[in-house]
Amino acid sequence: SNEGTMSTPKPDSPGDLTTFNILHGLPEALVRGMRSSFLQDSDYHHLTQCESLDDVRLNLTESDYAEALADSATMTPASLQKASIDKLVTEFKYLRTQTVEPLSKFLDFITYEYMIENVMLLLKGSLSGRDINELIEQCHPLGMFKESTMRSIPTFDNSSKGYADLYQTVLVDTPVGPYFALFLQESAQHRGADARNVLEEVE
Repeated sequence: SNEGTMSTPKPDSPGDLTTFNILHGLPEALVRGMRSSFLQDSDYHHLTQCESLDDVRLNLTESDYAEALADSATMTPASLQKASIDKLVTEFKYLRTQTVEPLSKFLDFITYEYMIENVMLLLKGSLSGRDINELIEQCHPLGMFKESTMRSIPTFDNSSKGYADLYQTVLVDTPVGPYFALFLQESAQHRGADARNVLEEVE
């Protein structure tokens, strides 16, 4: 007999009071809490009246950004942007750890765009002779791979074979590997395998 036991409801089953939204209830509550911390129109109005970055910090002390800005000894536009992005990334990653399929896959898909942008930034930057550390610094945190992977991306030759090797030895093991495989395939077919066109495509 199954009396006295509780089984997990099917995803398409609404369930009852004991099982309703059992799979996604916590993430939903987290998102509702995060949404309540959004800056309001009045907050943005006050920010437009600020005459210095110290005024900006002061206006944000009563918001959820206060803790993120606490570690910034001197406020600059760059440090303000970095603190805001780091806050977003921290909250996103925490939310991701609390999810199950299919929501977890949806959140993964959001990060893929940033992964692709980071790869293209590293490739285009290396063609311009820019420093790898500077390039990695500019990569979006939501699209980061392991540091060894990030540093190996710009080391391949700017040629069709170089990009093929990049895919086969590095990108094939990343979540965005399949997308690069299709893109390189189509580029080779339509543009005579001109590797530079791969980078120009995303300009």
